[in-house]
Amino acid sequence: MPFWIELIVSLFLLVGGVFVLLGSVGLARLPDFYTRLHAPTKATTLGVGCLLIGSMVLSTWSSGSLSIYEVLITIFLLITAPVSAHMLAKSGLHHRLEHAKQTGHPELIEEPLHKE
Repeated sequence: MPFWIELIVSLFLLVGGVFVLLGSVGLARLPDFYTRLHAPTKATTLGVGCLLIGSMVLSTWSSGSLSIYEVLITIFLLITAPVSAHMLAKSGLHHRLEHAKQTGHPELIEEPLHKE
């Protein structure tokens, strides 16, 4: 295998690993439910996408044809992650979960809750 293929795959794996790590740390360290949604939906999705691209480059080089499985997984991930985050946020609003004081403007948060 040529050095440049190994370098490209290694870079994608490292960048993907760093984003997954940052998303995991954000999920554990952020103060409330709403801000914790950003870590797995943004950083971890990008990290898994980089891991899949690295896997696709390696599989394509090894087999000699385009590896469609990684493309399908990436498309599925990019479609389902925002939808699931939206549904979780909507559920959190429905259940009126507490938010950190520094994450929201009080008038914007309280006004929709009193319109019922």
